[in-house]
Amino acid sequence: MTPKQIEIVQASFDKVAPIAEAAAGLFYARLFELDPQLKPLFKGDMKRQGMMLMSMIATAVRGLSNTEALIPMVKNLGRRHVGYGVKDSHYAVVGQALIETLEKGLGKDFDAATREAWLGAYSLLSSVMKSGAAEMQVVARAA
Repeated sequence: MTPKQIEIVQASFDKVAPIAEAAAGLFYARLFELDPQLKPLFKGDMKRQGMMLMSMIATAVRGLSNTEALIPMVKNLGRRHVGYGVKDSHYAVVGQALIETLEKGLGKDFDAATREAWLGAYSLLSSVMKSGAAEMQVVARAA
């Protein structure tokens, strides 16, 4: 990602943060619409889950300015998601739900440059999470 794309992602997320609860609701509604089979992976209070999601996204978005510190955290997140039943194939639908949620939440502020920046951010973050998940699976097979 370029510094300009990082700036775009951070600035656009600043606009989403005040509506975090509604954005999380939109995200999960779209995610389950796109792939209803994912719903059983989410247990417990969905409002709490949504706030945890938004907090994690906020941390990742802030961390884009310092990927050396961000990457180990995101890799660990990928490792943890293996235990939740997340598979590599789930990342595409999550990305689609995220982009569509941002588009809906930001309206006219979600222009082509913002879309491109978020696609880059999600590509980076999801590839690092999948890398962490793959490491976890290798360890599990070796045990």
